[in-house]
Amino acid sequence: MSHAPANDRLLRALRRQPVDRTPVWLMRQAGRYLPEYRATRARAGSFLAMAKNPELACEVTLQPLRRFPLDAAILFSDILTIPDAMGLGLYFADGEGPKFERPVRDAAAIARLGVPDMETELRYVMDAVRTIRRELDAGNGVASVPLIGFSGSPWTLSCYMVEGGGSKDFARIKAMALNDPAALHALLSVNTDAVIAYLSAQRAAGAQALQVFDTWGGVLSPAMYREFSLPYLVRIARELPRGEGDARTPLILFGKGNAAHLEALADSGAEAIGVDWLVEAGEAARRLQGKVALQGNLDPAVLYGSPDAIRAQVRAVLDGYAAGNGGSREGHVFNLGHGMSPDMAPEHVAVLVEAVHALSGRGS
Repeated sequence: MSHAPANDRLLRALRRQPVDRTPVWLMRQAGRYLPEYRATRARAGSFLAMAKNPELACEVTLQPLRRFPLDAAILFSDILTIPDAMGLGLYFADGEGPKFERPVRDAAAIARLGVPDMETELRYVMDAVRTIRRELDAGNGVASVPLIGFSGSPWTLSCYMVEGGGSKDFARIKAMALNDPAALHALLSVNTDAVIAYLSAQRAAGAQALQVFDTWGGVLSPAMYREFSLPYLVRIARELPRGEGDARTPLILFGKGNAAHLEALADSGAEAIGVDWLVEAGEAARRLQGKVALQGNLDPAVLYGSPDAIRAQVRAVLDGYAAGNGGSREGHVFNLGHGMSPDMAPEHVAVLVEAVHALSGRGS
């Protein structure tokens, strides 16, 4: 699909090209804070039923675009689709988040894993991408904006696959890293192959930008991050086919707790680095030296603040980035430092989006 979105601010910013104002999208912009999302989920019966139905996935992807003048859509899906397609049996326990029926805990279980076929086991994801792109291109009640596809990082996927779900201390996977690093590297390697195939298939189906979520990279010590997360992110950035020039599909590497590794990530070959709120935007921009675009990085909790407080915090991020980037706003994609929570007010999201555009416009 070569159809360019009418609003290409996101793609221009990711290429570090001039924009009329800073683009903004939000992690978990399609989510439980929207009453229309809750209604769709109730109709679907469960989160997974909604994610595995391309029409419903399209519906919830577009819901925030009908409310807010966002500069991108992000595919509604889950980072755990890959291990689910590998046969681990993904399910969601009420109040406990995602879990796997068959976690992988040893070298023999890891050796049995293979890269899923993207147009069979994961066809529902590709069909969702195709459906969403068709709606965005047609402009059926929503602005023509780029569609972002995504994946979990090899390390983050491995955390869920070994722990069997979320974790407070990541004891099992850290024990594997210490006691059987070869097994963990084998798991990370097959996950990397799968992520590259998965993102490549999303791109072929119509995704115009791609993001890797390294949600749990920050639980690693710097030395363990350099061994068990960074090399696999670099492999994705260097091996994922993305095209050339202005037709190139930009790749964003986002990580919670990745501030210690910004320089290494900037050398990975990715077009952009996403950061959380524990590093100031200005400091991150100074350290990246314009090598790549920067995405972030408002603390999501700012959305609990008053409208005036939200505007002040938005200005601080925008001005901080520009100060660290030689006075230029180019190369910045505004986002939260992590996803939104279900109890956040849609009215406050509207204030945030409006403030980003108003405060970053030329002359502001």
